[in-house]
Amino acid sequence: MSHQQPTPNTNAVPDTQLGLTEDQIQLLRQGQQAVAAAAGSTSSRAASRASSQGLLIMDTSSLAALGRHFDHIMQSLAERLEYLTEQAQIVTLNVYDRAGNLIDNADVEIQRYHDLMEQIDELELDYDRIAQIREIVRGYRQRTEALERELEMPWQFIPP
Repeated sequence: MSHQQPTPNTNAVPDTQLGLTEDQIQLLRQGQQAVAAAAGSTSSRAASRASSQGLLIMDTSSLAALGRHFDHIMQSLAERLEYLTEQAQIVTLNVYDRAGNLIDNADVEIQRYHDLMEQIDELELDYDRIAQIREIVRGYRQRTEALERELEMPWQFIPP
């Protein structure tokens, strides 16, 4: 990009000699153009023209307007950063709360599971006990039925 040299009446510096990165130079030029568009004065038009030529006009009013522009942008960025930080904190707290609730719910479910397992163990013991009693009852019933059948048979007298 070719730069026109500032006229002897104009104090201007090539923006490439300010020690800025390409991104920063682009932001500076955009800022100069925004200030020029907002102000509409002769000095603002000169600043816009200088910006398009890669120059930064070094007069007090142009630099003050550019400073106010960047102050405004910085303020907007700071407010947005503060808002996003608050939102991030809210999200973090919500996640923490949900995680806490999940842990609480998990603890409740784990306790419920242990209670169910305990009930299952008790029922299995009861089942085994009842099965044992049932077998004993079944055995007695079979003996009783056998005795009843013997009693129902005609008596046979067996002499001594």
